[in-house]
Amino acid sequence: MRTIRIRPGKEAYDVRIGGGLLYHAGRWARERFKGEKAVIISNPDIDRLYGSMVRQALEKEGFKTVTLLVAEGEQHKSLDTAARLYGGMQNARAERSTPVLALGGGVIGDLAGFVAATYMGGLPLVALPTTLLAQVDSSLGGKTAVDHGPVKNNIGVFHHPEMVIADTYTLGSLPPKEISNGLAEVIKYGMIRDRPFFNLLERKMDAIRALENDLLEEVVQRCVHIKARIVEKDERDTGLRNILNFGHTIGHAIEAAMDFKIGHGQAVAIGMVKASTISNRLGIFPSKDLASLKDLLLRAGLPARMPQVDMSRVLHAMDHDKKVVDGKTRFILPQRIGRVFISSDVSFALAVDVLENDNA
Repeated sequence: MRTIRIRPGKEAYDVRIGGGLLYHAGRWARERFKGEKAVIISNPDIDRLYGSMVRQALEKEGFKTVTLLVAEGEQHKSLDTAARLYGGMQNARAERSTPVLALGGGVIGDLAGFVAATYMGGLPLVALPTTLLAQVDSSLGGKTAVDHGPVKNNIGVFHHPEMVIADTYTLGSLPPKEISNGLAEVIKYGMIRDRPFFNLLERKMDAIRALENDLLEEVVQRCVHIKARIVEKDERDTGLRNILNFGHTIGHAIEAAMDFKIGHGQAVAIGMVKASTISNRLGIFPSKDLASLKDLLLRAGLPARMPQVDMSRVLHAMDHDKKVVDGKTRFILPQRIGRVFISSDVSFALAVDVLENDNA
């Protein structure tokens, strides 16, 4: 097992990474929480795979558990679903000391975190991420949110988990497409902060996709370490933390324009290519680095070209993105692999040209 301590502001929590860790969730929860109740929020598929294991681990330590299920899909990450979960929490007679355990991927993590943050003024949260994307990114850093209208994650609150338990054995149950979705965020970390890590991904991509557990643990650990150090310096996303949005300005817009029928990682992969192309067109990002990024994304099973999409909807979603500041869309642009910068000076004409032309 590998453990990384995250210290955002005055709070601190551990991220535990390793195979078979869900078996120990009850013991670690009991060390942290003294009450008798625990609420698990999950989706039906994940609950069938791991729900019994988590419930038994908690009940062994004296917790009385209630499980609330949410259907799969980004469309359920909404205020309506949150309201239904509030009702379930009320029926369970959850108290302010009752831990909420988010068992699942990014949608469950965001939604359960939002509910935990807002019910009765805030309940403790335990993240049990079961996807690669959630283990390396969305379960960390305290951002919780739901979608409203055509915009992703635009209603949210910061609420850090009390602990994160990343059981890498759960990744074995994922279809290859979901591994690839997570790899988009993995590649992002190499692009924004760590050229040697990017080089490791180039050497080991086939073994990573084959789910070699020791290598998966190293990959998750490296990503968590990078995000932890960024979040510690900028907990509230007012400066440095913006670089974690590399690929997301365009990626989120593509997701919204396609009614979330494209995977998050797929959209972010395209977003990274487009942001890198903009930087290349500005004479900043070297062409050889752009080619390396595209090649690695393709080897990870990810797209590097725009899908068939209504471009007016993409531009509309970008214009309403929470990263817009003073009416200007903020892009994270690479200088080279391992270093990015924040820019609000990308012209609308250049952005549109790059979005519409895969050879731009």
